[in-house]
Amino acid sequence: MIHCGIVSAALLLGAFLRAKVRIFQKYLIPSSILGGIFLLLFYNYVSPLFNLSSDFLGDLVYHLLNISFIAMALRIPEKVEGSKSRRALGANVIAVVAQYGLQCLLALIAVSIMIATVFPDLFPAIALTLPLGFELGPGQAYSMTLPWEAMGFEGGTSVGLAMAAIGFIVGSVGGVALINIGIRQGWVSADDAAKLESGGVRSGFLPRALQKEGARNTTEGESLDSFSYHFALIFFTYLVSYGLLSFISFLLHFAGSLGDELVQSLWGINFIFSMFCANIVRLFMTKMNLSHTIDNKTFNRINGVSVDFTVISSLGSISLAAVASYWLAVLVLVAVGIFITCFILPWYCSRLYDDHQFKRMLLLFGTATGTLPTGLSLLRVVDPDFETPVATDYVYASGVVFFLVIPIILCANLPAASYAQSNPLLYWIMVAISFAYTLACIVCYRIFSGKKAFAKPRTLFYTD
Repeated sequence: MIHCGIVSAALLLGAFLRAKVRIFQKYLIPSSILGGIFLLLFYNYVSPLFNLSSDFLGDLVYHLLNISFIAMALRIPEKVEGSKSRRALGANVIAVVAQYGLQCLLALIAVSIMIATVFPDLFPAIALTLPLGFELGPGQAYSMTLPWEAMGFEGGTSVGLAMAAIGFIVGSVGGVALINIGIRQGWVSADDAAKLESGGVRSGFLPRALQKEGARNTTEGESLDSFSYHFALIFFTYLVSYGLLSFISFLLHFAGSLGDELVQSLWGINFIFSMFCANIVRLFMTKMNLSHTIDNKTFNRINGVSVDFTVISSLGSISLAAVASYWLAVLVLVAVGIFITCFILPWYCSRLYDDHQFKRMLLLFGTATGTLPTGLSLLRVVDPDFETPVATDYVYASGVVFFLVIPIILCANLPAASYAQSNPLLYWIMVAISFAYTLACIVCYRIFSGKKAFAKPRTLFYTD
């Protein structure tokens, strides 16, 4: 409860600053990100004086992320044309897998150049801290770099966490910059731009005249509060998801060490299983004629709470570890990451998608630099109530993406092994795998985008 109070205090401070400081209003910096910066400083420099660890924040982030997607999946969906939905799924898969391929490939090439020139003793697996920190997040960056320390990567976990921290900064600052550029360049639709320019959006608080109802009651209050009913549905679904993933983990243990490694990865993407179970629960309720008891706006509010507290806790949980001995390599990898996410990603997303191009790009940008909550936080700036299918489409695609990138996850130790075994061939096998993924995505991109694939090549964000 003490940690929840500290997180809440930081969130309120962020909301106050957003409401009062014009520069934060001008650049539409979310209150959760402002509060997260203070939380980051507090847990790195102040909380140790009181024996308060930030470990709890990592657990909070993990569970809130799952709750967020359960809340989205339990909503009664609007009817969408099947072909349109399938196309969105395919486009999302291509866009996300392309980030894995590009970040791995270009980072590996950059590190090989540094090893051949100015940094001959550089641990080669440091290249993969870019996709681990940017594309996956601090949890995976820590867990996957931990074994590398025993293989010769001194301070590997610190580098991984530092890369994740920088990714959050790039995602927050770069995302807000993209939103403001999008407003000026007309990438944002006229309706969305008008909403963003309203006083309530800029300050973060709605004036009294513009305040509106955010949910409706579907239960009799004397029996059960409507919010309690919706919370119960979410936590029941989470329990079902936990049971399913525990059963799958039990079966995979029989596959030996390979199965154990896959189990760790599966628990890291628990939100996919949570969303799957939420869909099963929703379909069951529909069959039982209980769908009228679900209020989408209530789930929107619960999802909003989860996103706010997830984003601020994510920033607060980052440890600012010392990486002085790797500063050059970190700077080079960050520059590569910025080039991929801030320039290549908007370029191909604007040509790949047929609808909600800017919103889809914004969500993908946030997840390719920080974590999924970062992408959701940026998306919520232009889609406050998640009224579009952008977030839901992304999560469905994430399930497919996970299975497609299993080879990358399983081969991530090759560069480290190449150092430990003095076998450079292992490093270049990883380069070849990354190249194969990138090439496959380019081919699929060309097929999906059609005539738009290379239209106006000098234009960062293509618009019809």
